[in-house]
Amino acid sequence: MDLEYVLLEKKDRIAHVTVNRPKVFNALNAKTISELQSVFLDCSRDPDVGVVIVTGAGDKAFAAGADISELAKLNPLTALKTMEHGQHTYRTL
Repeated sequence: MDLEYVLLEKKDRIAHVTVNRPKVFNALNAKTISELQSVFLDCSRDPDVGVVIVTGAGDKAFAAGADISELAKLNPLTALKTMEHGQHTYRTL
């Protein structure tokens, strides 16, 4: 799995998932959301994972929420679909 904004470490039946965008307070852009979705799916299918711990990199914020700078560049319909995709990712956990 090729990840740019999410770190995954598995050890002793624990998966540590870290959103790794500390310069923007771990704001969730489309790529980060897709990576989180892939990581959560991987963990759910791994019989050696019993617990998933999610955290944010840096010491300022766990996650700022949606990456507003990315959403501002989208037309209203695309922005809505992007937000729904992010919400769907968290509802399926």
